[in-house]
Amino acid sequence: MTLNPLAHIDIIGTVLVPIFLIFSGIPAFGWAKPVMVDPRNFRSPVRDNFITAIAGPLSNLVFAMLAAIILKFIPDTSASFEFLAILVNINVLLAVFNLIPIPPLDGSKVWHFILSDEAYFTLERMGPYILLVILFFSYMTGNSFFNFIWAVANFLVNIIV
Repeated sequence: MTLNPLAHIDIIGTVLVPIFLIFSGIPAFGWAKPVMVDPRNFRSPVRDNFITAIAGPLSNLVFAMLAAIILKFIPDTSASFEFLAILVNINVLLAVFNLIPIPPLDGSKVWHFILSDEAYFTLERMGPYILLVILFFSYMTGNSFFNFIWAVANFLVNIIV
């Protein structure tokens, strides 16, 4: 465990995906190396691993809801309103994106309920490459993948705000 940011660089998530997204004209995002969780430390490894994974997207939604509540008390014309509106949108978007059932995203923990351990761990190793292929094909098809994520995120934002 270290606070050195260089130790947390993931070549795919910190370098390749953001570069690809910038050149694609899509809002850039990335990720660091995932925090390793050892399910053997849990009483019920599959269930507790799923609960651990859902904590991130859930915290994004809670933060978005808190920002949306504060938005109700701020005039529409202020810079603070615009900033909070962006925070709501970004956090809902992150929650939706992280719930996609492709490793290394948090939504992939759902697969552990369905697949054998061997199949799940194989999928987990292949996940970043699957995600890159999906991003590439989304780009080739007019960003259909991101259009879907934006649609779901906007639906949730409209419910929250």
